[in-house]
Amino acid sequence: MSKKILLITGDAGESYEALYARHRFREAGYTPVMAAPHKKRLNLVIHDFEPGWDTYIERPGYLQDADLAFDDVEVDDYDAVLILGGRAPEYLRHDPRVIAIVQAFQAAGKWIFAICHGIQILISAGIVEGRTLTCYEHVRFEVEACGGTWDTRQAVRDDKVVTGQTWQSHPEFYREVFTCLDEF
Repeated sequence: MSKKILLITGDAGESYEALYARHRFREAGYTPVMAAPHKKRLNLVIHDFEPGWDTYIERPGYLQDADLAFDDVEVDDYDAVLILGGRAPEYLRHDPRVIAIVQAFQAAGKWIFAICHGIQILISAGIVEGRTLTCYEHVRFEVEACGGTWDTRQAVRDDKVVTGQTWQSHPEFYREVFTCLDEF
């Protein structure tokens, strides 16, 4: 039986992070299930770094279908949750359904993975205090203001929480993710 991984995103989620997660989990024999505010086709985005810009730029990315809405998530059905980055966490961190889902994964002692701006949802869920995490550098202030320690490594594991900086951290992040999943 295939193990299931819940992927959390929404419109303006990072396209490459979503595609990579779906493909990488399938390749490893897991079933990724994408949840969003509504079961619909999502408009994902591409964030990239251009020479001469002081911050990243955003372009339209791939479209992907959400497999289910947050209202339909049953935490017991999943072995882990992955919170994707992009701009989606900016508004998803205010969705009480998302916060309840992430807190339920923590209460059940299940793996919680987050990358890039996905850490903003961990912050809203009250999971960063006393933890060492990494994330996109411009989310560092939020991590530290909420009692976490920001680490410069590409991927960091703190107990049952694994965080990654950006999609450029995929090799280190997924190496750690699969090390954790192999501990089952």
